[in-house]
Amino acid sequence: MKIYTKTGDTGETGLFGGGRVRKDSVRVDAYGEVDELNASLGLARSLSMPSDLDALLQRLQEQLFTVGAVLATPPGTKASGFIPPLKAEWIADMERAIDTFEGELSPMTHFILPAGVQAAAALHLARTVCRRAERRVVTALSEGEASKDAVAYLNRLSDLLFVMARVANRRAGVEDVKWIAEKPTT
Repeated sequence: MKIYTKTGDTGETGLFGGGRVRKDSVRVDAYGEVDELNASLGLARSLSMPSDLDALLQRLQEQLFTVGAVLATPPGTKASGFIPPLKAEWIADMERAIDTFEGELSPMTHFILPAGVQAAAALHLARTVCRRAERRVVTALSEGEASKDAVAYLNRLSDLLFVMARVANRRAGVEDVKWIAEKPTT
């Protein structure tokens, strides 16, 4: 099978289950952002990630593939029966991971800058990509092209990525960089 089909050369793409839409449709934009998020997690995994964080990121990548597939498949089509649903337990698992990881961290007293070791910086970048994906899925939700479950999943995932970035720094012996606001001059 060839990787190029030329069917998208006119600015349209096919949805799983049939039908064609413009490549800038809210649905395509939403699952495209989720795809970028998945790639950013892959990049983070390549940067000396602690093994437990790496294993969690792999699981999250697999879940994100499902999120993308759900977004790419119009409900009610025959193909939608082949796509596994998003699971509430995924959010519960992320919440448990956040609670566990926070046990390793000192309480936050300041906003922190997205910095630190490469693994932490990559997780912070993935968090911002996740927030953008969440915004796109919210737009798709408002137009009936996405589910609340996808929004909740991405919202919790961004929280988890933030905590994981802090854990990556702590385990590497690097302190979070606190944002100290400059006092306004009068």
